Amino acid sequence: MTPRAPRAACAAATAGLVLAGCGVGANPVHHPELSEGDVTISMSWWGPDARTQQTLQAIELFEEEHPTIDVEPVYSDWAGYWDRLATTTAAGDMPDVSQFDQLYLASYADRGALLDLATVDNILDPSALPPEILDSGRVGDTLYAVPVGATTNGVLINTTLFERYGVELPDTENWTWAEFERVAVELTRASGGEVHGLSPFGPDSFSLTVWARQHGAQLFHEGGELALEPEILAGYWQRELDLIESGASPSADQLSEEVGLPLDQTDRVTGETAMAFIPAGQFVSIQSAAPDFDFTLANWPADADTADGFQYLKPSMYWSAASTSEHPAEAALLIDFLTNDTRVAEIFGLDRGEPGNPAFREAVEPTLDATGRESLAFTEAMSDEVGETPPIIPNGASDIDALLTRYNQQVIFGEASPEEAAEQFLAELGDSITAAG
Repeated sequence: MTPRAPRAACAAATAGLVLAGCGVGANPVHHPELSEGDVTISMSWWGPDARTQQTLQAIELFEEEHPTIDVEPVYSDWAGYWDRLATTTAAGDMPDVSQFDQLYLASYADRGALLDLATVDNILDPSALPPEILDSGRVGDTLYAVPVGATTNGVLINTTLFERYGVELPDTENWTWAEFERVAVELTRASGGEVHGLSPFGPDSFSLTVWARQHGAQLFHEGGELALEPEILAGYWQRELDLIESGASPSADQLSEEVGLPLDQTDRVTGETAMAFIPAGQFVSIQSAAPDFDFTLANWPADADTADGFQYLKPSMYWSAASTSEHPAEAALLIDFLTNDTRVAEIFGLDRGEPGNPAFREAVEPTLDATGRESLAFTEAMSDEVGETPPIIPNGASDIDALLTRYNQQVIFGEASPEEAAEQFLAELGDSITAAG
């Protein structure tokens, strides 16, 4: 789909968002009213075709409820989405309502691209969301985004492969890192190398955050400064090297081939690895993509000295409005509909993660199959294990996953030691945050 023509004459930028001097959202209208005549607003999201069809169905329902509002859909895959959003935002033509990710929330908010949702609280009421979930949509004290849902990080386990090769799983409710590695090595050997025991964590900030929290650390301070110590990151990469060396994990070459693959081509779906670290919200998609296998979810392994509350509820995604919207009231009405109308829950299911609104969870549960119920049960069980939500990824750190991918490749191929890569990674990320500030 193609966005509408630019509404403002700000200089266009490259895919890296540049808004300085554009005066984006300088004078938001407080408590705008709905227009009396016909209005067109745009709405953007990323995702596979199934998500697009669900979203189009929800839009149709919204338009039936509000016949004077026409919603123009704009959608693409993940990579193309952010390139397009950066370009249209820099041109002053950001979609009125956008699906957002935590990686980019602070970056766009700090540049004035997002609407302060307090200005439309006469129309948008997100109070049904628990505070610990809703607050993840704040940058500083300002609410810029309404979380769709939240998820923990878990270990995906292909129980079919463990049964096929006669390897017994330990007690996954209380397993240690040593047990985790041991059983992964056993499976690799039992399969004659046809299957590896696990895909190690590596280039994603969600897994790194959980690892850091297991060691009593965090990635960022509340003010956006780097908090991660090099030794914590070096330990993360050393663990990955140890898993490769022991045979629990595929080789560096095999892991490199996984980078950038669509979900249905990854080792966890094709059955070439038996365990993997995933956002629990992906469980349904993985099971759907691999119907010949049975999967389950478990918490991360932990040792006696592992910090409590290392898991946390990470927002799966958000809804945000553009500060440049000519129709902020209608944009707020659409976000309110997506947040509070339980018919949306029945349409979306768990596609965007476990719903943040408790009423959505109640509405969606009867519609779920066994896989969906297991995913929901895991996240609810983990609610007793989660700690405080960590500080949001700050402005300047949106490329953290891309940086992790680059340095992770250097580590697994022996081009840099974990210690060297950790120092260089943190220096580069710190410079980026400083430059953005």
